[in-house]
Amino acid sequence: MSQPPHWGPPPPLPPLRQDEERTWAVLVHVLPLLGPGFVVPLVVWLVFRGRGAFLEHHAREALNFQLTALIAFVVATVLVLVTLGAAAVVLTGVVLAWIVLGVLAAVAASRWEWYRYPATLRMVP
Repeated sequence: MSQPPHWGPPPPLPPLRQDEERTWAVLVHVLPLLGPGFVVPLVVWLVFRGRGAFLEHHAREALNFQLTALIAFVVATVLVLVTLGAAAVVLTGVVLAWIVLGVLAAVAASRWEWYRYPATLRMVP
């Protein structure tokens, strides 16, 4: 006789190995620089939640930073449009901070360090 289908929640996945956690932690900071900013950290945070505290921390930090950067991009772009380009320095500063802080976070993750982005809104606890 065959077994009835399993209707409950799926069994928990095993924790990630340390090298896997570190690799994903680095990628969660670097990949947003290549594409839509907050999508990668959001997907990694949702998919790997509960499989490693280090990765979960970095994914949450990257997600909060990318959302903060998105808000800063929008505000800076509006300022540039309203001031007819006079606030272009603000937009340039936002872009440079976005790149530099993303690289610094990736380097910290590769060293197995817990990194916290400065001046970031903590929207995802």
